[in-house]
Amino acid sequence: MTRIVVTGAAGFIGSNLIQGLNARGLDDIIAVDDLTQGDKFRNLVDLKILDYLDVDSFYESFAQGSFGQIEAVFHQGACSDPLERNGKFLMQNNYATSVNLYQACQRRGARFLYASSADAYGLAKVSREDPALECPNSVYGYSKHLFDQRMRRECGTDFRRALSGKTGQVVGLRYFDVYGPREQHKREAASVVFQCFQEFLEQGHVVLTGPDAAETGPLYDLVTVEDVVAVNLWFFDHPGQSGIFNVGTGQSHARAQVASTVINTLRSLQGQPPLTLQAMQSNGMLQLTQDLEKNKAQCFKSAAADLSALRAAGCQQVFTNLSTGVARHVEWLLSQKEQRVSDRVSPAFGHGG
Repeated sequence: MTRIVVTGAAGFIGSNLIQGLNARGLDDIIAVDDLTQGDKFRNLVDLKILDYLDVDSFYESFAQGSFGQIEAVFHQGACSDPLERNGKFLMQNNYATSVNLYQACQRRGARFLYASSADAYGLAKVSREDPALECPNSVYGYSKHLFDQRMRRECGTDFRRALSGKTGQVVGLRYFDVYGPREQHKREAASVVFQCFQEFLEQGHVVLTGPDAAETGPLYDLVTVEDVVAVNLWFFDHPGQSGIFNVGTGQSHARAQVASTVINTLRSLQGQPPLTLQAMQSNGMLQLTQDLEKNKAQCFKSAAADLSALRAAGCQQVFTNLSTGVARHVEWLLSQKEQRVSDRVSPAFGHGG
């Protein structure tokens, strides 16, 4: 039986990854996370796993071989908030812990597939897996970038040692702006799609930062979590492939375009016709502000993903376009809201005397 470890299992990508593994009939999965933020448990409820371990007990036990032979570790556990400013915490959580886990995987013969980040590029105009183009502008981005650099040292700059079998498979996936189900617990660090959806439902408008934000605001390469899972599983299916790879669509969209897509999706579901950006601005659905604190996360976006390396490796995943992905996610978000309302009004059973 194939035994797999997923760290960050109750998180956004980790829980979706377990769902993808379950869809293949794989459930001999050790889920690892920190449930201090207790509401993340909801992401695990419908998943099939072998066991759950807290982060404080997993890493040392894994290094000692307590779980038998592990085929692969999908390391999604990290602080993924680009606005986190505690550098000591980030370097311990995102860098040092990852180094120790990589070394344990090498000793135990487990393949190592880990979450990197497009924040390693900072505000670079080209996002290609080249150290010369990498210039993170946040301590979060630096923590991810430094671990990528460490993997290049361990595996060879071009991962030649991994490709020749001198180390086990090592794959770093640089996620761009991921959105989709199971991200609601991320709050301020959630995707721009989720933020626009919540803001519009609660306030009837979406705020854009900057006088010309509707045309030239920060750009996002928005990739669905389903596509991210598919790329992870492609590398799982191809153990001979190692390296650092971008995971994005290769297309960028301004926040205004994302917001208008969300709004028009909601309008369509209500039987209303779509509106142009100009019409949304005129009727106040899109509002501009100079308050940079309003949307601080907009300051950390990089160029669209260069997919050359991913394609050269043989992964031909067809990435979902913005309108299709947003429509699917908005419908899912609405279904979750309806379910929560239903749960609140349903009578409780099973507690009678």
